[in-house]
Amino acid sequence: MRPAGKRVVLRVGTSLPLRLVIDIKLLRDNPDLVRASQRSRGADESLVDSVLAADEKRRTSLQEFEALRGQQKSVSKNVGAAMGALNAAKKKGEPTEDLERAAQQARDDATTLSARVKELEQGAAEAGRDFESRLKQLDNVVLDGVPPGGEDDFVELEKVGEPTRFDFEPLDHLALGERLGAIDMERGAKVGGARFYFLTGVGARLELAMLNMAVAQAVEYGFTPMITPTLVRPEIMDGTGYLDAHEDVYHLPADDLYLTGTSEVALAGYHKDEIIDLADGPRRYAGWSTCYRREAGSHGKDTRGIIRVHQFQKVEMFVYCKPEDAVAEHQRLLAWEREMLGKMELPYRIIDTAAGDLGGSAARKFDCEAWVPTQGRYRELTSTSNCTTYQARRLNTRFRTEEGRTEPVATLNGTLATTRWLVAILENHQQADGSVVVPKALQPFLGLDVLKPL
Repeated sequence: MRPAGKRVVLRVGTSLPLRLVIDIKLLRDNPDLVRASQRSRGADESLVDSVLAADEKRRTSLQEFEALRGQQKSVSKNVGAAMGALNAAKKKGEPTEDLERAAQQARDDATTLSARVKELEQGAAEAGRDFESRLKQLDNVVLDGVPPGGEDDFVELEKVGEPTRFDFEPLDHLALGERLGAIDMERGAKVGGARFYFLTGVGARLELAMLNMAVAQAVEYGFTPMITPTLVRPEIMDGTGYLDAHEDVYHLPADDLYLTGTSEVALAGYHKDEIIDLADGPRRYAGWSTCYRREAGSHGKDTRGIIRVHQFQKVEMFVYCKPEDAVAEHQRLLAWEREMLGKMELPYRIIDTAAGDLGGSAARKFDCEAWVPTQGRYRELTSTSNCTTYQARRLNTRFRTEEGRTEPVATLNGTLATTRWLVAILENHQQADGSVVVPKALQPFLGLDVLKPL
């Protein structure tokens, strides 16, 4: 669902107003680095050469246009001089035949040159659009240390806690949720179709308690809480990279709006076309929103329960910072995710996601996967991504350096709590009688210490 390229308008004497999603200087000076990034993702390496060729054509076209535009100014002066001489001769009553021929020739030359300038202007604009279109197909350049490969090629960095064991046959989260009167999938399917659900009673309360605890932690660490729009304009969705290869996006054609799959999208667009002040450190926002995903390509996967659904709630951390601070900020986001998982008393592991499993915007991503007892495996609960300057370049979000220049900011994001967490909470804290012990840190937000079957 890649939208058509934006119309590029050349103003005389100016450069093309391109939004460079990757630092073009990096691409020109170190194309092998970008090729290696594409290779590690399993993406098309030849696109690098295609972009460089388009860049060369764009620059050549622009130089030709600007050079001829310079000539046009001289020719315009010649027309003025010829007309001045002709008018002066007429006033004096002097012969004007030669001067009229000279003036006409100057006008003809100016007309011919003007047509050629417009032709070169259009050519430069087309070359610019072609270059920008090709450049947008490049994914973000992965950072050093990101493992190459696909979904199964992640590197496990750490395990926290031991997988939960029981001396009874554990129930899965849906069976527990039904006994607790917390989850109603049957009526969810009746109302919304497959992969929709109702959270009822303690299920609704549990989710709200968890999300409120996430917001409280975010505020404690200086985040500004935000309730974000869940419908956004195409340029915002495109700016975050979610239109490039994401078939999971819901589109409303009648309004040309997109439903967001994460508040990251709205928060990334919050400072579009702005120069933000980072003198006092990063800007940190915590967005609470309903999220929507089509789950295209997941037919037959996780059809039971609320692991993979079309609609869910999430609190998302989003950060704007200086590019040189992004790696350290990424570690902070991971630490805040770990703190939340610790409060939930869940066993989990941290993985360094392989390049081929990164979204196009991410240069590195760490996932925290919690143990799900009835599946006997770890499942993703949180992810945190460093998008470097990729999104900011597309959305024209900048900061002012100490030297007074404006440069793209870096953007990062990370999950602090989401509906899927209920799966791990219910399954890991269940008891033999079907009740579920509420983690101590969550009890003040929920007002209960044990969830009991109806």
